Amino acid sequence: MTLAILVFLISGTSGVFTRKITLITYFDNAEGVRAGQPVDFQGVPIGNIAGVRLVPGRPQSPVEVVMKISGKYAQFIRAGAVDKDGKRRGGSRATVQTQGVLGESFIDISTGKDAVGPPVTDGAELTPGETPGYQDVIRSSQGTLQNIDILLDRANKILAQVQEGRGTLGQVINDPTMINKINAILNQVQGLLNDVSNGKGTIGKFFADDSLYRKANDAVDKIDRMIDEINAGKGSLGKFVKDEGIYNNANQLLVKTNRLVDDINAGKGTAGKLLKDEEFARKLHNTIERLSAIADKLERGEGSAGKLLNNPSIYNNTDQLLVETRTLIKSIRENPKKYLTIHFRVF
Repeated sequence: MTLAILVFLISGTSGVFTRKITLITYFDNAEGVRAGQPVDFQGVPIGNIAGVRLVPGRPQSPVEVVMKISGKYAQFIRAGAVDKDGKRRGGSRATVQTQGVLGESFIDISTGKDAVGPPVTDGAELTPGETPGYQDVIRSSQGTLQNIDILLDRANKILAQVQEGRGTLGQVINDPTMINKINAILNQVQGLLNDVSNGKGTIGKFFADDSLYRKANDAVDKIDRMIDEINAGKGSLGKFVKDEGIYNNANQLLVKTNRLVDDINAGKGTAGKLLKDEEFARKLHNTIERLSAIADKLERGEGSAGKLLNNPSIYNNTDQLLVETRTLIKSIRENPKKYLTIHFRVF
């Protein structure tokens, strides 16, 4: 008994304690609708079909479908209005739909933008929508079936090429030499893995040699000790991190630097005037222009200095003068009497 109650409590729209209302629609064809199949409102489940039967006196739509839906969804469904001809118009429509090509049928209720009338009440009749037949569903699926047929045809062609040994996959499957190459590669890989497992080679030593682990462990220990020394304020880095005096000096240096930058921006001092004094800037610009003009004259050989730099005859005469001077000095050293004779006269 308890299990039955729990099943009803968790059974969604069909719970025994949920208020339900009955809706009725008449179709010309049941189109596979059966009792117990779902009823949706624009794709949202709201109830189930309670019964399907044929009723007399309705030659155009003899199939009566009775639906049980949750009462809380009645506000979304419109009853429409009955015109002078006795036909119901402008309300929500109930349509038989099919889940896919081969799926079961169900009722889908939809409310259009032009729907009129009050919300439905218990026992209300809904206008039937246009129900697509099986032939319509199949025709609408023709494009999908054609695409599936094309895909199957391509798959058959690919399989035929593979069986004939054409293409990369066909050669891999049918060519024995390719199989042999693959086996050789796999054997080499297996040998490499065996060498690694046995500690051979660089990679093998990396995985199998304990000394590498010990070195890495020692390196980690050294790093830990270095961090401990830094935290303890030892060494240059530790003092830099822990010594408040260094921090204060650095802070004062930053303060002084900021003051210096402010003074420069304010045009104070030599550097400030150099950057901010427009008169000095003009003088400096004039000086640079004059120096540039002097350099241009020197390159053109104008003036004494320009001729000295650009006239090759002056260079040659100067070089000859130096050579003759060296020759004279050498001669004086070799025979000084010839050039330093002193004559005395008595009056």
